[in-house]
Amino acid sequence: MPPKVKVAKDDIIRTALDLVRAEGESALNARLVAAALRCSTQPVFSNFATMEDLRQTVIEAGYDYYLSFLKAEAKSGRYPPYKAFGRGYIRFACEEKELFRFLFMRDRRGEGFVPTEDFEMSVSMIMEANGLSRQRAEQMHLEMWACVHGIATMLATSFFIPDWDLIDTMLTDVYQGLRARHLQSAQEEV
Repeated sequence: MPPKVKVAKDDIIRTALDLVRAEGESALNARLVAAALRCSTQPVFSNFATMEDLRQTVIEAGYDYYLSFLKAEAKSGRYPPYKAFGRGYIRFACEEKELFRFLFMRDRRGEGFVPTEDFEMSVSMIMEANGLSRQRAEQMHLEMWACVHGIATMLATSFFIPDWDLIDTMLTDVYQGLRARHLQSAQEEV
């Protein structure tokens, strides 16, 4: 009897994430993961009780990868931090289309809204840069995020060809318009 192939949980996660990045969510199944690892499906189900468990773990790994993408964009110093996050989100949609779709264009019914690390950092950036309350900064970010997500979705679905000068102008225009409105509303509340 041949020896059993030892497959580490991290290898399964990395392979599953790579499959999603290359081929999309439909590639996230035990048979394809096992084939990519050159093993049977047994190691997959030894490490994950269900495919939903693996899917959730791949979502977490994909989100961590996405966060590193955002942080690298912000760290580059080419743009103010909040704009860098928006550009990073859009660039992620361009460069990681399948993973972007998996993370940000999947059916979210039943998940509810849970503020993520990037959401919290974005709200903090708005509060710090503009002196807005948390509530107002959250609203401003949600409004801005709708614009950024729309651009990113158009790029992820190849509806729009990236024109970074136009994207930069759009982001600035929307941000400045929202900023002016929220600053004025904050003044009127005083």
